[in-house]
Amino acid sequence: MIPVVALVGRPNVGKSTLFNRFTRTQNALVADFPGLTRDRQYGQAVYNQHHFIVIDTGGIGVDDLAVDSLMSKQSALALAEACAILFVVDGRDGLTGIDEEVCKRLRKLNKPVILVANKAEGLHDETVLAEFQQLGLAQLHAVSAAHGQGMDALLHTLIKSFPDTEAVETPVYPQAINIAFVGRPNVGKSTLINRILGEERVVVYDMPGTTRDSITIPFHHQTQDYVLVDTAGVRRRARIDQKIEKFSVIKTLQAIKAAHVCIMLVDAKEGLTEQDMHLLGFIVEAGKALVIAVNKWDNLTQDHKESVKNELERRLHFVNFAKMRFISALHGSGVGLLFQDINQAYQAATAKLSTPKLTRLLEEAVAKHAPPLVNGRRIKLRYAHTGGHNPPTIVIHGNQLSALPDSYKRYLTNWFIEALELIGTPLKIELKSSTNPFKDKKNALTTRQVKRKKRLMKHVKKRGYK
Repeated sequence: MIPVVALVGRPNVGKSTLFNRFTRTQNALVADFPGLTRDRQYGQAVYNQHHFIVIDTGGIGVDDLAVDSLMSKQSALALAEACAILFVVDGRDGLTGIDEEVCKRLRKLNKPVILVANKAEGLHDETVLAEFQQLGLAQLHAVSAAHGQGMDALLHTLIKSFPDTEAVETPVYPQAINIAFVGRPNVGKSTLINRILGEERVVVYDMPGTTRDSITIPFHHQTQDYVLVDTAGVRRRARIDQKIEKFSVIKTLQAIKAAHVCIMLVDAKEGLTEQDMHLLGFIVEAGKALVIAVNKWDNLTQDHKESVKNELERRLHFVNFAKMRFISALHGSGVGLLFQDINQAYQAATAKLSTPKLTRLLEEAVAKHAPPLVNGRRIKLRYAHTGGHNPPTIVIHGNQLSALPDSYKRYLTNWFIEALELIGTPLKIELKSSTNPFKDKKNALTTRQVKRKKRLMKHVKKRGYK
């Protein structure tokens, strides 16, 4: 499973800023006053190809009584699931009584705790960390989340503290295709799984939040093994009031990261919501194969169906690679075709792409639409080869590729997707520019060339040239 990291500390010490630095987003609100983060924020981070989930918790409080909330509500849930804890303090304020109490509580968890002294810009690390040495923590880092100072050293220490659990734990079904069913609460995920299985394996109730944890079910269909993962629904943050349900978001994100194919369920009656778009964005960022299932398609009027189709076409252009099915999980219509789409998406995500074929397709793309000029010189795309699977990655080598505009990158992406018939999976393109080994290097003159140069200089001086 993907590791989970919890950010814990007093208000206004920079946890949200550190969260944004890790995730490379601006999802967490940041302002210079305490108590801004009222709810837990979660996001995906990656460092040196190590993926992990970051949880930004609210501040613990400003008095001793508020310290008791550390082991309750959101902070308690984050700490319970986290495999590593970043204890964030203010490096300029120094050690406070609340910091000492929090540290005592964190010691009892028996988990790796790394102290992060934030706001250390312009200060020596030894000076910042001197006062915090008395806490007795083994790992201390002085950083500036706002400026990026000390982040590499901190992330290196953090990655080393992770347990070796990033691999998908399916030893019994090593050849199985892992399918994550994701969507908002009450959209029909459990009903769809029961329909696929042909039995009531998953509890179904007409109330959002019935499924609180990810449920894993092995399944054999025709000649292929599958692992079906029913995730808890992710609802709007303002409507999440039960602490157990709040933590289901992490389980959903972990299920997406561990899956080979994601089935995104959309409620046809309610249409696309903000939460649907957030989940789709996370699936795309994770590079997972995708099938969109529009559920509750039965009993809709023809006008309503046309309205839903228009909305989906208008708002889901960024996932135009995904197959879309209109189904009824309750009555079974359209469900039988889902496995066809799943297998197609999986095969596309794991397709083996040969270098000669990719290079030939690249040449055809350039011949049809040449890249632009840069400073009077044409950008050259020389050859391409595969760089990985799930998602399929194509590495293109050439000259001046850093100047290649985004519009041409999109053209290449669409070209390869169409030419390779990659349906159901995103395509990642990496550009690598060739470097001239003789750039900025002067050729060493031979003895004969040196003598000739001296003769020429004597001739110039005799003529009176300067």
